[in-house]
Amino acid sequence: MADKHYDVVIIGGGPGGYVAGIRAGQLGLKTLVVEKDKLGGICLNWGCIPTKALIKNAEVYSLFKHAEDFGFSYDNLKADFSKAVKRSRDISVKSSKGIEFLFKKNKVDHLYATAKIVSKGVVEVDQQGKKERITAKHIIVATGARPKILPNIPVDYKQIITSSEAMVLPEVPKRMVIIGSGAIGSEFAYIFNAYGSKVTIIEMLDSLLPIEDREITKILRRNFEKSGIEVFTEAKVESVTPGNEATVKFSTKEGVKEIKADIVLSAIGVQGNIENIGLETVGVKTEKSFIKVDKFMKTNIDGIYAIGDVAGPPCLAHKASHEGIVCVEAIAGKNPHPVDYDNIPGCTYCQPQVASVGMTEEKARAAGKEIKVGRYPFRSHGKALALNETEGMVKLIFDAKYGELLGAHIIGPEATEMIAELATARTLETTAEQLYNTIHAHPTLTEGVAEAALDAYGRALHI
Repeated sequence: MADKHYDVVIIGGGPGGYVAGIRAGQLGLKTLVVEKDKLGGICLNWGCIPTKALIKNAEVYSLFKHAEDFGFSYDNLKADFSKAVKRSRDISVKSSKGIEFLFKKNKVDHLYATAKIVSKGVVEVDQQGKKERITAKHIIVATGARPKILPNIPVDYKQIITSSEAMVLPEVPKRMVIIGSGAIGSEFAYIFNAYGSKVTIIEMLDSLLPIEDREITKILRRNFEKSGIEVFTEAKVESVTPGNEATVKFSTKEGVKEIKADIVLSAIGVQGNIENIGLETVGVKTEKSFIKVDKFMKTNIDGIYAIGDVAGPPCLAHKASHEGIVCVEAIAGKNPHPVDYDNIPGCTYCQPQVASVGMTEEKARAAGKEIKVGRYPFRSHGKALALNETEGMVKLIFDAKYGELLGAHIIGPEATEMIAELATARTLETTAEQLYNTIHAHPTLTEGVAEAALDAYGRALHI
């Protein structure tokens, strides 16, 4: 059992909680992280990392299908989905154990237990029925979020499932319906389509990846449909009925439709894990299943903080980690810069990849901004041609008067790696002139950034 008193007790060991713990240890704060399941939370165990392993397998399989484009031929290509699942699970285990090493290195204590706040500065931990109270100067809630469940989509975790079950399906379903087309829905659509499932996406809003720039999402939809994925937008699910095959009934502008499926994946969003952790006992304010916090992650109760998904959207691991750092540095009196929520990159790892940071064109125009927009298509890009990945483009949005980068949107090869340059550019309030005057190595995909910046001012060289 842990010591009786800590400077910081963190409830939850996901990407927010464990990073906060490490930073607290680095700053010399006596720290305890309490995690009820596995260190790394959803991200390392059931989200970010293992899904990328599955996606890599899907990419390799897809590449084999196009091997003749590269001068290779073979007979009887076979894919073993169970081995893909095993590889992803092994990576999760390895990643989670790595956090234990980092805790030891930074002198951070951790417990596998449940925890709840019983009074201000007091946390009760429960290790399989063995309870003990621990005092702390500061308590950080980092309990994450879980899939949102709606009454008309009766998730049974077998036929009607969430993302966690989708990661460990024993076999590839012949037909899959995915409800919701955010990052989770779109990534699983890509994975299972690549492995041969007939995939249908049903999205309530007017676009795939609804928070992304519409010009980008139109390209994604075209590519999804070209690959055989059926897409319905502005479609509302009325009911999902289990059976030998599940029946999904949904309404569209054209009327009510029904689809049969072996598996139905609900990917309609998440809700914060705010129950059973004592928030109501001490009076912590919540709103729509999330904890309300200020710019330094403080709640309305002195000495209690919240970070990550439980503190509200965007529900992203990198946002959670950064909030953890800001929170702990504020506790330590380091006067950190608050999280800039307008400059958090978003990445979706389907094919083609989608990544963005800052304002969409629609939001910029709605805000009354005078803008210049530059585009560079990958079909004109030498490196993309060499990779045989020419779908998509780089799209940059600049303030017309000052040239400041307002938003960046990429769809295409390695978009999720390319976006970091543009997030940095926004942090530094970089202008179009500074971007295109930066010499980008040749041949690299990032040359498209400089070309898009030039295009915004009518100076593109290669289109």
